[in-house]
Amino acid sequence: MKWALLSVWDKTDIVKLARDLSEQKYSIMSSGGTGKTLAEAGIKFTEVSSYTGFPEMMDGRVKTLHPKVHGGLLGRRQIDDVVMAKHGINRIDLLVVNLYPFEKMSAKKMELEELIEYIDVGGPAMIRAAAKNYKDVAVVVDPADYPWIIKSIKENGISPDERLMLAKKAFARTAAYDAAISNHLYKLDADFPTTFTIQYTQGRTLRYGENPHQKAAVYGTCGIAGLEPIQGKQMSYNNYLDVNAGVGLLREFDEPAAVIVKHNNPCGVAVDSEIFLAYETARDVDPVSAYGSVVSFNREVDVKLAEEICKTFVEVIVAPSFSIEALAIMKKKDTMRVLVLPKKENADEVRTIDGGILVQHTPKYQEHWEVITDRDPTPDEMKALQLAWKVCKHTKSNTIIFADQKRTLGIGAGQMSRVDSAKIAIEKACASLKGSSVASDAFLPFPDTLEVAAQAGATALVQPGGSIRDKEVIEAADRLQMAMVFTGVRYFRH
Repeated sequence: MKWALLSVWDKTDIVKLARDLSEQKYSIMSSGGTGKTLAEAGIKFTEVSSYTGFPEMMDGRVKTLHPKVHGGLLGRRQIDDVVMAKHGINRIDLLVVNLYPFEKMSAKKMELEELIEYIDVGGPAMIRAAAKNYKDVAVVVDPADYPWIIKSIKENGISPDERLMLAKKAFARTAAYDAAISNHLYKLDADFPTTFTIQYTQGRTLRYGENPHQKAAVYGTCGIAGLEPIQGKQMSYNNYLDVNAGVGLLREFDEPAAVIVKHNNPCGVAVDSEIFLAYETARDVDPVSAYGSVVSFNREVDVKLAEEICKTFVEVIVAPSFSIEALAIMKKKDTMRVLVLPKKENADEVRTIDGGILVQHTPKYQEHWEVITDRDPTPDEMKALQLAWKVCKHTKSNTIIFADQKRTLGIGAGQMSRVDSAKIAIEKACASLKGSSVASDAFLPFPDTLEVAAQAGATALVQPGGSIRDKEVIEAADRLQMAMVFTGVRYFRH
């Protein structure tokens, strides 16, 4: 006789699974809420307490923590048969368990005394026991696996390779569960835990990393990491980085906006009354760099826009939605990847370094824009400053951005010298910089950058402020009749 032990918090499809198992001559054991669900569905099962001879107690805290349960999961066939028979321990061939929803409940900010009750003890213990003994016991922790489990049982039984795969999944689940509990408890009285544990699922191997000689994979089920093309080629390592950069900047805008990214930096950004106009303008900021770029939109892509996109070689398109006709047009570009803009996921930023990781989170903060020159920015200058500042936040430092009210005009990024970034932005400008506004991601340590910008035609500048030479820079701005705003917040991106 084969035994299946069912003990689940998430009751999705558990009744169907139990019926299918019964039809395959499995005897079912269960308890608590799962047993109640099976009883209501008219499915015969053996109560765990009846099998162990030990009552469920302490409001359900103790029910499966018993040698007859764990012996049934850990007992090795042929090796432990005698001792199992001596103590009346049944072989448990299949364990189906999912855990109390600690991750979900911890997000509700409930009191610790209440949250503690969502820490599962018996479930992880059984999962680990069954996974350790995977050669003899199949352990299922995901309702999505029920259909193929039944299919395998009906055919030739669950194979050794399938059992090992289920064991890997089971240990990954208990690892993630323990990590969630540990991280949450540590964070009760500190910004960062002493031990930081992370886990991402759905690992997908990529063709290669940043370069063909490097290997790479992407992990994650949501946000940018969970994206896969609805049409086009498989995403690459660099595609994911560029999409992440572009979407981060795109989310700064409420009005129709187009963001074009190349090598993790924006090369053209524009806003307009229509998304088509925004794209045309953004592309023409730097049409050479737009070749082979990643393009992000915050409005639907229609036929007209799709046709325009297809005039240029584009690696990836990201947008909230696409008309059916637009998708048909873009399908002709069979290498172009098409992605649906995902919901923003709030999470700590994690970066690897030799021997460890850096972790950073950004709490809510308030910029304080303050005009510190004799002259206030005009309304048009202020609008341009706001656009330039948004782009500045998402461009590699040191960065200098020239902009008008609707587009970036020149972008200087990733230089060791701020004045060099300004010179590059001027050199790459797509139009006259006369009357433009300029943004710097960090304070100006000397007046030179402002003077270079003014000479190019800029009339207003925004920067965080905070240099020991702020007074000199302000005096230079007044002398050049430039309006200057301090924000009080720096935006380095390394």
